[in-house]
Amino acid sequence: MAKKVMLVGWHPSVVNYDKWPGLTPEKLEAALRADEKKLNDLGYDAEIGFIYSGETATQQLEKTLKENAYDVVLIGAGVRKDDDHFLVFEKLVNIVHEHAPNARIAFNTGPTDSDVAVQRWA
Repeated sequence: MAKKVMLVGWHPSVVNYDKWPGLTPEKLEAALRADEKKLNDLGYDAEIGFIYSGETATQQLEKTLKENAYDVVLIGAGVRKDDDHFLVFEKLVNIVHEHAPNARIAFNTGPTDSDVAVQRWA
């Protein structure tokens, strides 16, 4: 049975691209989908769990984790590396800890190396 992986990150429509020069919604979406495909091609059952706002992110993730069991939950660099989202990141880590205690938590460095991060823990 394939290991189930959730990739958590901002939906490309809500990212502040002023902080990420050269990145566009289209480029980000393509990179995220490519990462998801790469993981699925490697034999994982991977899916993206987009979050849309700091106010709803924890509820979205909590609902998903209650409905599905994951082996690895990856919280993307766009959440983790942006100081404006520090509290969102902290809350998401605690939601994973509470609602998926058997899942490994992984972190990528950007929207192209999720496979490496997942493979460290899966």
